[in-house]
Amino acid sequence: MYKLRELHEPEYTEEDLNFLLASGGICRCFSLAEILLATNNFDEECLIGKGGSAKVYKGVIDDGATTVAIKRLSYISKQAVGSMFRTEIEMLSKFRHSHLVSLVGYCHEWHEMILVFEYISQGTLSDHLHQSFVKGYDTLSWIQRLKICIGAAQGLDYLHTGTSTSQRVIHRDVKSTNILLDGNLEAKIADFGISKIVATNQGCTYVSTAVRGTFGYMDPSYFTTGRLTRKSDVYAFGVVLFEVLSGRRAVNLSRDDEQLGLAGWAQNCIKQGRMNEIIDSNLKMQISKKSLLAFVKIASQCLNAQPSCRPTIAEVVVILEFSLALQGNSDATPIKGAIYTGYSGRCSTAVEVVYGKNHVKPFEINRWRATFSRKVCQILSTSIRSSSG
Repeated sequence: MYKLRELHEPEYTEEDLNFLLASGGICRCFSLAEILLATNNFDEECLIGKGGSAKVYKGVIDDGATTVAIKRLSYISKQAVGSMFRTEIEMLSKFRHSHLVSLVGYCHEWHEMILVFEYISQGTLSDHLHQSFVKGYDTLSWIQRLKICIGAAQGLDYLHTGTSTSQRVIHRDVKSTNILLDGNLEAKIADFGISKIVATNQGCTYVSTAVRGTFGYMDPSYFTTGRLTRKSDVYAFGVVLFEVLSGRRAVNLSRDDEQLGLAGWAQNCIKQGRMNEIIDSNLKMQISKKSLLAFVKIASQCLNAQPSCRPTIAEVVVILEFSLALQGNSDATPIKGAIYTGYSGRCSTAVEVVYGKNHVKPFEINRWRATFSRKVCQILSTSIRSSSG
């Protein structure tokens, strides 16, 4: 039997009421009775995930017509939970993208703060990488992993650059458990509870804020300075890329000091010429050398100690797509392409064409107004030179 925490209605502030009123027209407002019916009174058999701040239940709404994921925030404090609750509603009511999880609605009755999302059937990227046997998932192939990374990167790119002309979003908690996979293994970024919306006209490239995030994925520069930038998400995504390549967790307390943190260990392996040690044993017979080198180079750049030296997420998307195209070509098929560099020394136009079997073009960039960093262009041009016949 479900029991309410209090026997009286909570006292909403005027700010709370204005917020709920404003949100009412954007997404659906569920009653607590509807949520209880959907989850069979929060039955443990419906529980599909949990963390320090929430439990997630699989539920059905609309007389069983729609399956949803119901996130019940833990009552740590009204201020802390309320902030996460508001942020997720604000983010996902404003921003829609095929690689972001969709918000269906919310419930704010008594002291409950509950979010209702589309149901993503195949769990998290972390589940597939680290618990595939337990969860009953097939091991992800290299091509599947590349496509998942590309989708997640496209979702982040939308947050960083495509939400509007006046606002940008920093996720602040990019990690493999916050990348969900649907029935087609398409990536969906989730959990926006600590995200930040940044105005593009604020005059600086960072936000000074309390340090939040997950150990192992957190940007060292952000941790030491409190300055949050989009490049903090890039760093975290770099950790995810090495997690995907290695099959190792971002942090593993059972390993020795050298291998405890994935980011530091992977960087040391690359510096010492031990790159082969990073590759998941399930992938070693699958990855082409060309695809691997492009992938590792961009992942390494994401982990650069200097945020300004990291690529943008848009550049990461380009190289991951290139890595996928390289993987798709047979080693005997030559790769042809060209880089056009502007007078500034930066590439104002980049055109890359990879010819596969029968001259199919699996990858092509023709962005006349695109600007890529010199390091990113070096990855592209080096890959072409080393692969040309």
